[in-house]
Amino acid sequence: MTGSGTARGGPAVRRPRVVLAVVSSTVFMAMLDNLAVNNALPSIGEELDVGVSGLQWVVASYTLIFAATLLSASVLGDWLGQRPAFLVGLLIFIAGSALGAIAPTWSLLVAGRLVQGAGAAVVMPASTALLRHTFTEDRRRARAMGVRGAAAGLGLALGPSIGGPLVDSLGWRSVMWINIPIGAVAFVLALRVLPRPPAVAARWDPIGQALAVTGLGSLVYALVQGPVDGWRAPTVRVTLVVAVLSLLAFVLVEWRGARPMLDLRLLRDRVCGAAAVAYFTASMGLFGGVFFLSIYLQDILGWSASGAGAVFLSASAFIVLAAPAAGALTGRYGARAPLTLGMALSALALLGLSRYGRDAAYADYWWLLPMLGTGAGLTFIPALVAVVQRSPVSRTGMASALMDALRELGGAVGVAALGAVLTARMRASLHQQAAASGLPSGQTHDLVDSVISQGPTAGFDAPMPAADPARLAIWVQQSFVDGLQLALRCGAAALACALAAVVLLLWGASGRGEAALTMGRHHDVKSRHQ
Repeated sequence: MTGSGTARGGPAVRRPRVVLAVVSSTVFMAMLDNLAVNNALPSIGEELDVGVSGLQWVVASYTLIFAATLLSASVLGDWLGQRPAFLVGLLIFIAGSALGAIAPTWSLLVAGRLVQGAGAAVVMPASTALLRHTFTEDRRRARAMGVRGAAAGLGLALGPSIGGPLVDSLGWRSVMWINIPIGAVAFVLALRVLPRPPAVAARWDPIGQALAVTGLGSLVYALVQGPVDGWRAPTVRVTLVVAVLSLLAFVLVEWRGARPMLDLRLLRDRVCGAAAVAYFTASMGLFGGVFFLSIYLQDILGWSASGAGAVFLSASAFIVLAAPAAGALTGRYGARAPLTLGMALSALALLGLSRYGRDAAYADYWWLLPMLGTGAGLTFIPALVAVVQRSPVSRTGMASALMDALRELGGAVGVAALGAVLTARMRASLHQQAAASGLPSGQTHDLVDSVISQGPTAGFDAPMPAADPARLAIWVQQSFVDGLQLALRCGAAALACALAAVVLLLWGASGRGEAALTMGRHHDVKSRHQ
């Protein structure tokens, strides 16, 4: 990508490559924090005395607030201007990282993660809008989006790889501290090189935002706490009802609104609908799978945090290789082929990983990690490019926010839903093993409750005459493996079903969507005249 970009309706953008580098590095940092904390989870749990449910919230708090506020953040970018919004979001993210780094308790750590997620929510749609103003030619924009997507995928993939060595050498808090110098350098460069696209007319949608936060928060809470408290617990039932009602009301409010926070008509386009389904489901499988695979590698297979991170390096490398290629292919030929191939590879990778147990060796499953990385790169980039290309320029922030929200919501639901499957199967398997070995029912109940609340390394020290600690360890590890295998298979099945839906939606649809692009440009011209 040589030469300078030209902002639509504005002067040429100087140093577009530097703009792309600043945007991509910030996106990389925001995505890194989705998964960098995963390899720190055992250390966090030990230091702050937090069980599996609490650790899920350390991850889910970031993704939940990220997903819930992205759409409002895109409106903030329209109102303030994308450049000021990007800078404000970056400062908020740095502040959240500092709070998480010094947090002495689990609650303050979660608060820091919430602030981080809010900052990332402002940065992400602004970054896409800035690139669209910098690169206005379709193919160059697609390649730029591919580079941005590669940075996001690299952040997701390198999260465990970077987080592991940091945890081993400097402790889990270093995963938060590292964001501060990187963010400061990015902020200084952003002040110097980012373009200044004009702000556009925007109207807040407080009712829609309140409904989105309430619905998403209630849904994730119920999915995380249901397996722990029981699905018949009053709080779980109430939050599920609140989630359903709030999300239905959100759809109605946004559909009827004169200037909605989320223009649901965009999803009536078949290509955009297929891209949205693929983005959400792929995120669900990837985030949920990597979350529990990180625990499996350390607590079951005995890898260190650094070793577990190194296991994901091959996946990281193939995301980096696949993402720019997917952007270029989508710009030239459309999203159909890379999108369907990526989803198929992701489903097969999760299914393959579900075959291994307590004695798995790296030589057995290494080949599935490049498949998982390639599948992720081929899925995320075409989906994002397709939706951004088919939306009006004035609604780029909203389109980007929609896709980022679907990715983060998919991740939060993936961790919660696969966690619910894993926990339910783990509970049943552990109970069966203990009962079959003659452990008294009271001790079986205590063991199951201890392991479910504290994780697969808990419950070994309790005095249980009917079983020695080594035998208990085998029971607990096997029950976790049983749960993980079922959860990964469910993730693969969800991807396979989504793939079928995507193929049906894309059947006969235009891959590049010139008609939709033309409609979007006419919409922009009409808006400027009005």
